[in-house]
Amino acid sequence: QVQLVESGGGSVQAGGSLGLSCAAAGKTSSVDWIGWFRQAPGKKREGVAVRPTGSGLISYADSVKGRFTISRDNAKNTVYLQMNNLKPDDSGMYYCAAKQGPFSRSTWYLPASYDYWGQGTQVTVSS
Repeated sequence: QVQLVESGGGSVQAGGSLGLSCAAAGKTSSVDWIGWFRQAPGKKREGVAVRPTGSGLISYADSVKGRFTISRDNAKNTVYLQMNNLKPDDSGMYYCAAKQGPFSRSTWYLPASYDYWGQGTQVTVSS
């Protein structure tokens, strides 16, 4: 089992920045990918970014490219999401998710591809 805990959400004005953290515990050695997702009220959960726990390609949703950065600190079993130049459309509940084993990179943005989820942290961007 893997437990994920997000933190760092909050309220910010458009153009501002926030940094989110995802701390993993449990059988973290079994995790190969960590992704960030978000979900706004009435909308589907969407993939924001994903990265491997080792080396490899990082993927971002087109809507956040150039503004968001996903990074990791394996010594702390923590993955970060730095969000800059935030927009009201970035508002929502942000979740981190963990995947064991390989998967098709064409499905990284699908929630069903992941095995474990955190409880989420709220991000609100006002105009």
